[in-house]
Amino acid sequence: MASSEGFLTEGQREMLKIASQNADILSSSPKSPSALLSEHHIKAPTGGKAQTAGIAVRHVRRSHSGKFGRAKKDGAGGKGTWGKLLDTDVASHIDRNDPNYDSGEEPYQLVGSTVTDPLDEFKKAVVSIIEEYFSTGSVELAASDLRELGSSEYYPYFIKRLVSMAMDRHDKEKEMASVLLSALYADVISPAQIRDGFFMLIESADDLAVDILDAVDIIALFLARAVVDEILPPAFLARARKALPESSKGVQVIQTAEKSYLSAPHHAELVERRWGGSTQITVEEVKNKIADLLKEYVDSGDTLEACRCIRELGVSFFHHEVVKRALVLAMENRSAEPLMLKLLKEAAEEGLISSSQMVKGFSRLADGLDDLALDIPSAKALFQSLVPKAISEGWLDASFTKPAGEDGEIQFKDEKLRKYKWEAVTIIHEYFLSDDIPDLIQSLEDLGAPEYNPIFLKRLITLAMDRKNREKEMASVLLSALHIEIFSTEDIVNGFLMLLESAEDTALDILDASNELALFLARAVIDDVLAPLNLEEIGSRLPPKCSGSETVLMARSLIAARHAGERLLRCWGGGTGWAVEDAKDKIMKLLEEYESSGVLGEACQCIRDLGMPFFNHEVVKKALVMAMEKKNDRMLYLLQECFNEGLITINQMTKGFTRIKDSLDDLALDIPNAKDKFSFYVEHAQTKGWLASSII
Repeated sequence: MASSEGFLTEGQREMLKIASQNADILSSSPKSPSALLSEHHIKAPTGGKAQTAGIAVRHVRRSHSGKFGRAKKDGAGGKGTWGKLLDTDVASHIDRNDPNYDSGEEPYQLVGSTVTDPLDEFKKAVVSIIEEYFSTGSVELAASDLRELGSSEYYPYFIKRLVSMAMDRHDKEKEMASVLLSALYADVISPAQIRDGFFMLIESADDLAVDILDAVDIIALFLARAVVDEILPPAFLARARKALPESSKGVQVIQTAEKSYLSAPHHAELVERRWGGSTQITVEEVKNKIADLLKEYVDSGDTLEACRCIRELGVSFFHHEVVKRALVLAMENRSAEPLMLKLLKEAAEEGLISSSQMVKGFSRLADGLDDLALDIPSAKALFQSLVPKAISEGWLDASFTKPAGEDGEIQFKDEKLRKYKWEAVTIIHEYFLSDDIPDLIQSLEDLGAPEYNPIFLKRLITLAMDRKNREKEMASVLLSALHIEIFSTEDIVNGFLMLLESAEDTALDILDASNELALFLARAVIDDVLAPLNLEEIGSRLPPKCSGSETVLMARSLIAARHAGERLLRCWGGGTGWAVEDAKDKIMKLLEEYESSGVLGEACQCIRDLGMPFFNHEVVKKALVMAMEKKNDRMLYLLQECFNEGLITINQMTKGFTRIKDSLDDLALDIPNAKDKFSFYVEHAQTKGWLASSII
């Protein structure tokens, strides 16, 4: 077909027709219309020159300027181009009110969905718990919220967050954080999680120091406080230090905690009061509250209200202060005497003030009568009149006094004993400060009252139970030394018997008294201060089914447990003198020195200088292992000599052999013939008489 100049060819017309019919398809195609069109190679007609008039001129895709104009994306724009296929001046849009509206025509949109991390959610949640705790001060609410939050596997992060938030606040919040950790310990957060949380905190010291200039010192104080509060064992510091790079600030934290806080004299009191103890009621505040409630009682005369106030104080261990202040007030204001005696009688009958607290209150006042007489001249006479009234009415134990003497004054039960108790308390307090056992033994010998040795033991353990683990460990170590030097086994037995007989009264002042007494008893057996048969003797002298008998049974179960020796030796943390690891190092060094020199006397003297007879089983164990490794019997000669001199008892020998027996499988990995060697050593020791037959 002939084509007219200036018009489209039939092929071009056909292509435009197809494009018009399939506009919808083209608009939704992944390819642009210009791309589709380019595939068909639409060309301008050939033959002749194109005219300048008519529609054909407008559709020529060639620049009028003669320059090549490249089409833009989707075929729209570009100088001298056709523009976008089927382009109109009106922008197309979807009208949702159109009767023909189809939701399927709506453009698709990808909606993003955030994947939540449980740890991130936990961290966000604990921030609000901590903020609320800092506002309300409610430990119970914080513990409840943490339990409800769940995710206990993330509790170490809670510890880190709590401390890091408190670090950037006032001392009040720092104290609150320490109190909360102590409250949550074991009940909500396990000891292992406490350790993990503090290790994470120490690890992050470098980052925290960027924002908080004194971060190292603050974290060190939190660490020391955790040790003092007994939620972290002292051994944690050494283990954490080994796991940290030497150049990190975490190591500086541990060094500061050890040297600046935990090694200082009276470090426990200093650390506890460093932040002011603002969340806990102080002794002075309790005394002020007691004075206020007694004055209010004098004005109102309402005994029930006064008892309620005493109960709300929540300091049953401090009720002796109520007794003392009530008696002083009765002496100062004679008109208030009937009211004070009525209050004390009512409190005793209700069981609000225990018998031991009542006696303690009277005893404290009796000890201070000379000073009180400076302000109240008739203080002694008034006190002499108050005591028989209290005894006759049944709210003061009659054992507080003896019958009146010739001068008519009440004689306190054994004045010598009372003086001895006062001296003993002073000696014990000095020992807790100095850790000087020889000085204490000399002080006891100067008192010249060996008949009161059981009373000294009772006082020692009672005072230790009301203190930290450091003092408990010191008391156990002192018992071992006293048993060697001046106390007989009978003194020890009688002292523990007195403790167990008063266990129920002690429990009123010290909530965990029964468990701690059981530990002291078991530790005494482990340290060879008492023999297992002594426990049976003590138990037989106590009434059945009493608190003391239950404590003895508990001690027996502790001793019978697997690896009881190691556990009980560390029950108080090994807080006095050398640490357990230090003692082991010294034992190893003295044995190595003996191995090289062969001087028996020097080795025995070194063992004696260790001053740890309760730990001599470690000497036995290490000596046997060294004998297996060196393949000679020189160590057996040392053990024989130690037994002959009484340096290592048969119980310690047996304990050392037993520890080797329990670890033979592990030893055999390094020493293939360990079992054969051990059998030979057992036979040799039993033949020589320094090992019990029970080892087999």
